[in-house]
Amino acid sequence: RSLAKSTFCLVCPVSDTASANPAADASGPTIKAIVSQIDSCQVQEDCCRIVPDAKEEIQNAVDEWCASHSIDWVITTGGTGFGLRDVTPEALSPLIDRPAPGLVHLMLSSSLKKTPLAALSRPVAGTINNTLVTTLPGSVKAVKENLEALLQGGVIQHAIDLIKGGSGRQVHSALAGAAPAPASDSDASSVRHGLGHGHGHHSHSHSHSHSHSHSHSPGGRHHHHHHTPTPRSESALSRDPTASVSARHRKSPFPLVSLETALAAIKENIEILPVYLKKVDHNLAGHILAEDVYAPQNVPFSPTTSVDGYALQSSLPPGTYPVLTSATHPSSSPLPPQHIYRINTGAPLPPATDAVIMVEDTELVSTHKLTPASTPEEKDVRTLAQVVRGENVRDAGSDVREGERVMKRGERVSRGGGEVGTLVFVGRKEVSVYKKPVVAIMSTGNEIVDLQSTSTSASGQATDGGSWGGIYDTNRPSLTAVLQSMGYEVVDLGIVPDDVSAHVSTLQKGLRSADLVLTTGGTSMGPTDLLKPVIERHLGGTVHFGRVGIKPGKPTTFATVPVSAREGEGAEERTICKPVFALPGNPASALVTFYVFVLPALRQMGGWPERLCHLPRITVQIQDPMPLDSRVEFHRVVIRSDGSGAVLKAHSTGGQRSSRVASLSEANGLVVVPALEQRAHHADGDAASGVADVDTKAKAKTSLEAGEFAQAIVIGEIEMA
Repeated sequence: RSLAKSTFCLVCPVSDTASANPAADASGPTIKAIVSQIDSCQVQEDCCRIVPDAKEEIQNAVDEWCASHSIDWVITTGGTGFGLRDVTPEALSPLIDRPAPGLVHLMLSSSLKKTPLAALSRPVAGTINNTLVTTLPGSVKAVKENLEALLQGGVIQHAIDLIKGGSGRQVHSALAGAAPAPASDSDASSVRHGLGHGHGHHSHSHSHSHSHSHSHSPGGRHHHHHHTPTPRSESALSRDPTASVSARHRKSPFPLVSLETALAAIKENIEILPVYLKKVDHNLAGHILAEDVYAPQNVPFSPTTSVDGYALQSSLPPGTYPVLTSATHPSSSPLPPQHIYRINTGAPLPPATDAVIMVEDTELVSTHKLTPASTPEEKDVRTLAQVVRGENVRDAGSDVREGERVMKRGERVSRGGGEVGTLVFVGRKEVSVYKKPVVAIMSTGNEIVDLQSTSTSASGQATDGGSWGGIYDTNRPSLTAVLQSMGYEVVDLGIVPDDVSAHVSTLQKGLRSADLVLTTGGTSMGPTDLLKPVIERHLGGTVHFGRVGIKPGKPTTFATVPVSAREGEGAEERTICKPVFALPGNPASALVTFYVFVLPALRQMGGWPERLCHLPRITVQIQDPMPLDSRVEFHRVVIRSDGSGAVLKAHSTGGQRSSRVASLSEANGLVVVPALEQRAHHADGDAASGVADVDTKAKAKTSLEAGEFAQAIVIGEIEMA
């Protein structure tokens, strides 16, 4: 017997007794032993745990496993009878998205053939997210009977295959007595995490849905199940690019997800890059420290002067004294009595001195030449005051003591120079940092031309020969500019024509040469929009979301693609998933979605603390009306301060059409305009949040009016009015 390829199973015994004494659990090991014998099925031993007969604990455990999108089959045992503490059905029924009464009937009918007492069992079965959940009785005998029923005839195997995105074609062919149909790419390697599949046994049709369910437990508890859109690849949602134009989708198969859901999907699927040693110099700016930095020695190492002047013994009274310098006396040798030593700021004091008199408190008495050809040097100097011990002296370790932590792991080395200066100050030549991601960027479309390598007279205008000149590629230069200004290395992949092989080869090059691939165009519903199909069907990638409910940027796509890589010389090759962001082709959309989605991902990859991954948000007073849309909108603005700091004012950059890149010229902020149905706040907010509760009339508003307060994402320096 075998299950679908790489099926991950988890066993959860439910028992008050076994939770207190795991040795009392006999059913859990029985299930593991039976399931482990099935080909390609792996029991996740490290995740399995015993929970008591408590509804909330059962719910929390199973909900956590199913939300992880890493478990294909959860098997519970125990708590399905009529005992007062048997609450497994009550705990799991509210969580189940799609009940499986057929599996329940199969288990019961099989057990009833053995004993009429099986009628007292109350199993439930179904899917939670994309995980199959079955509840077995607590006795070892009943566990064996139920598993035998579920595994016979390939029932459970077929169910898991469908949940994971398979078509079930081979099973149906076998049942019909025909030779199994050749497996498609999607059948052969069906993805573990799929959007919900409805399987029609007669029509073989599959429906895809985004699940957002609400349920109430018997105790009145309201459960919200917001399921992150689960990735689909091998069972691809995207259209087949080899099919005719007439066969293209008329409605996107990708669910429209919320901004919050999209950001959560990115956070969940981005991996932090490796740590390496980097030289401490100006190139360190923009990196995140991967270690705590401690001072290897005292700073200063020995007493030093904080002024220009003369080192001396504090016991010397005002008077005239011979002057020694570094040219006439080694600074490491004790100073002879009745002498003073000329010294510059920061230099160490010679032994036998304990104070420094400032040059302003002295007078020149005489000069001499050390050699006939040299310039005159100070010979004797008169001190005009007596200084106390330690005056104008920095003690050893007064700035930093040996072993003191000077920088923390996770701190950012900014471009202000302070952090680099600190590391140099304590004598660190190298420091451990997270690798900063390299970004490969490409534009797509036959209509796109490179301004620097074309002789066209103007974008979109006919050339002298009467042919259409094309559209200048705005996105690649603008995104490259912002990436390089932030210190990211960019690999320019150029403009890719609307051709599958060109897309495949260019994306493969980007995945080899960079840590993240950024594309623009080719994400919508056009017949030549190839990015989603290529990612899913040719690169084995996973599309985590293909549409987002924001404006601009609805077609924004986020995917990950498996790539074989080595993290160092001599290291074993392993498979890692590299992120691909396919941004809309309209210039304003591309830049807005870069700030909202791509930049946080880059920062997460580079080891930035979570609180710093997103650009800062501030409260601003808008100066122009901003209409509300059914989607959250990012309105481009110029934020100015009047210098008082009391109110920051946001001025609209004008028309907000997604193709109008001029709306981002000089823009330093994005006002987050809430969707119509989300409008829950208005202008008269408190100082802390900038918003306040609103009366029912505010929900009917169709725009934010001038003078109201709103949240804005800062994307540039704030101007002074």
